Amino acid sequence: MQLSHLIQFLNEIAPEQFQESYDNAGLITGHPDMTIQGVLVTLDCIESIVDEAIELGCNVIVAHHPIVFSGLKRLNGYNYVERTIIKAIKHDIAIYAIHTNLDNVFLSGVNTKISDKLALHDIEILAPKPDIIYKNYPVGAGMTGYLPAPMEPELFFEYVKDKMELKVFKHTAICKDKILKVALCGGSGGFLLQQSIRSGADVFITSDYKYHEFFDADGKIIIIDTGHFESEKFTIDLLYDLIVNNFSTFATHYTNIITNPINFY
Repeated sequence: MQLSHLIQFLNEIAPEQFQESYDNAGLITGHPDMTIQGVLVTLDCIESIVDEAIELGCNVIVAHHPIVFSGLKRLNGYNYVERTIIKAIKHDIAIYAIHTNLDNVFLSGVNTKISDKLALHDIEILAPKPDIIYKNYPVGAGMTGYLPAPMEPELFFEYVKDKMELKVFKHTAICKDKILKVALCGGSGGFLLQQSIRSGADVFITSDYKYHEFFDADGKIIIIDTGHFESEKFTIDLLYDLIVNNFSTFATHYTNIITNPINFY
């Protein structure tokens, strides 16, 4: 089967035109007419992932994060981006990224997957884009939803650690007696803090907060910073299931490499 058929399917899930202006979702290496021999699904496409694809006999990598965000002026192998692209091209491996467009859709989107992990109901897009509807749902960033029942903050913290498979996370001061409404955004979602507060959410789950930005909670909401990889790792499950359940003419593999560059001691 040609790669173009897989790209068409992924575009039906999350059209590339829904990506943010700074993003680089889409086909980064390879040609749509190439025949798929196998697909490797990952959060990040770095050099070790290309090595894994070679070992597995996969010539297509579907990643959430684009390995190339801005234009490359040279390909000399001086950094991990250049080395990854060079190796993929040498081995005829296509890299396809499905990033903020997958963040922004409701059905089968990144934030819907996180909401499902937390068993939230009555979920809605937190910051919908004006006048954009796709498959009867708004398109936009973040999500809000409700827990099955109110929880004390400490119990909710344990709940989040369990459901999102976390060992540790950062948070602001506990300023709520009960947690019921949750706002969330996979990846770097700090830009959604004010919308989260206006939504009436008790807690905002996201990542990549800087020290002074935590003060912006201002006693109005609890911020939980899980870490970037940790907030989006279930996107691998999401993409793997979508591909496996819709294509049987090639093997699809779930990466065995943890690409998180951050470690804790």
